[in-house]
Amino acid sequence: MTSTAPLALSDILENRRSCRAFLPKSLSDDELRKLLAPSLRAPSNCNTQPWYLHIASGDVLERLRKRLPEDFAAGRMTLDFPYDGKYVDIFKDRQYASAQALYGAMGIARDDRDARQAAFMRNFTFFDAPHVGFFYLPEGFSEREACDLGMFSQSVMLLLEAAGLASCPQTALGFLSDSIREELSVPQNQRLMFGLSFGYPDLEAPANRCTTDRDEANELIALHR
Repeated sequence: MTSTAPLALSDILENRRSCRAFLPKSLSDDELRKLLAPSLRAPSNCNTQPWYLHIASGDVLERLRKRLPEDFAAGRMTLDFPYDGKYVDIFKDRQYASAQALYGAMGIARDDRDARQAAFMRNFTFFDAPHVGFFYLPEGFSEREACDLGMFSQSVMLLLEAAGLASCPQTALGFLSDSIREELSVPQNQRLMFGLSFGYPDLEAPANRCTTDRDEANELIALHR
């Protein structure tokens, strides 16, 4: 693991991006534990800590990298949580703008459906990342505890960023919960929310040159006195 000078939290937040190309350099289990242990200080309702994180590396990861694209292509999809929300209005606009920025950075034309599908399928090979984490909620928990899981996962991503690594949260990995559960022997009472590919970023990759916009603070943060 490379050493980096301490960064202000604002810098870490500003620098974090969804990385879609990684270098093959990996971390040892001891390095992973040391790096990610502070994420367990994330807040949760009544300190219930309703989360589990399973990290795949090495041979286990390579089995997933082979199996998941095959299962998705064959329609063998299972979800522990429904994916039935629809983006409309400003949310749809943001989604569209982000997709255009990403495909534009990769040199993929708007009407090139084959290239877009190939880019999407890279979700299931984890963008060549050497590690992938899977975030789970205990069975019986729902929206309230999902907020706790979100705070925990953000803590993980910021720790990675601070250490000079990068990550990409992936809802798509939640489409194959049974396949992942089988490969990792995850108990049935843990329900997969999403995955997170991570490692050292390939800064030369076109996909990693993409920067998406954020709305101004006065549009999304309301101050009341």
